[in-house]
Amino acid sequence: MMMTTKKLSELAKTIRSKNAGTDKITFDVIFREREVYETVKRSGALTRATVSALFNISDNRITDFVEYDPANAIKFTILRPRPSGSPGDPDIFGAQQYAPLLDVEVNIDA
Repeated sequence: MMMTTKKLSELAKTIRSKNAGTDKITFDVIFREREVYETVKRSGALTRATVSALFNISDNRITDFVEYDPANAIKFTILRPRPSGSPGDPDIFGAQQYAPLLDVEVNIDA
C-alpha cells in the first residue's frame, strides 16, 4: 500500500517564526481545520525529534514543544546559537527561520 503525503505548507494555514526574547526563536504551525491538525499530530511529522533533525540541533536546544489543541497549533521554541542582533546573527527578528518546515512531508493516511 502506498503512503499518501502532503507538504506541511499545503496543510497549515500559518507557518511562522519570530523572536521570543533575545535568546530564543519560537515557531507556530497553525491549522484551519481540527481534522487536519489531528492528522498532522498522528503522522509524527512534527515532534521534538523531527524538529531536532530538521534544524540539525540537539534536543536540549528545544525549550518548549506543545501541541496546543484549543488553537489547532503546534508550537515550539528553540534557543538561538547567539543573541539576537549580536555579531554574526543572520536574522535579528527570527522571522526567516521557519523555511525548513515548509517541505516537511506529512503522511495524511495516518
